[in-house]
Amino acid sequence: MNPIVREFMKATHPDHCSTAPQDEGVQQPSLELPFEAAAPLLPLPTPGELGIQGIDLRTAVERRRTLRRYSDQPLSMAELSYLLWMTQGVKEITHRPVTLRTVPSAGARHAFETFLLVNAVTGLDAGLYRFAASQHALVHIHTQGDIRQKITHACWDQQQVLHSAVTFIWVAVTERMTWRYVERGYRYLHLDAGHVCQNLYLAAEAVECGVCAIAAYDDDLLNQTLDLDGENLFAIYLASVGRRLVE
Repeated sequence: MNPIVREFMKATHPDHCSTAPQDEGVQQPSLELPFEAAAPLLPLPTPGELGIQGIDLRTAVERRRTLRRYSDQPLSMAELSYLLWMTQGVKEITHRPVTLRTVPSAGARHAFETFLLVNAVTGLDAGLYRFAASQHALVHIHTQGDIRQKITHACWDQQQVLHSAVTFIWVAVTERMTWRYVERGYRYLHLDAGHVCQNLYLAAEAVECGVCAIAAYDDDLLNQTLDLDGENLFAIYLASVGRRLVE
């Protein structure tokens, strides 16, 4: 086993983990990162009014495959709302409090924030957004320069990012997971990322879209582009989404 891998597995073994902040009486981190007070929320169609017909699970699983080339037809706001709901939708906020969502997470920690590189969604300007999951809305993030080119370059110039209708970028909020699971929480973050991305793959089948999961990127450059510190907040996984090409 590679020494780095061996050290990671050892350090995240339960016998070697630190005392959890939760057990020391530290207050639970917020369920969602705050937004600037002046940032207007852009409401999305609510889950109850989407009107998107699902497909049966077996069909979605069997038809699903990774697609890197897309048509130039945009997604609708309803379709984007559906994909966000299916990947990080908040069904309930309990008294504990935790969020119960449409995707599993270790201990219901749900330690991700969803950033969106929007290229072609009807009714939305192109640019970078963040999903306010608790309110099922978007917040536009103001950036300098061509954010599409910057994020594509940080992903080793993979062109599916540039030509997608939208690219999902899941950002890990480490404190939200390590508050309970300390070092072992880093294992759970990566497992949870897989849960979220698989939901996106399956949900996309219902709206005639394809997905390409992306784990190949320059960590430092992508985090810098998204104004993340790379430790407390870091990009953990991406996925481009677009309309299927008509063959």
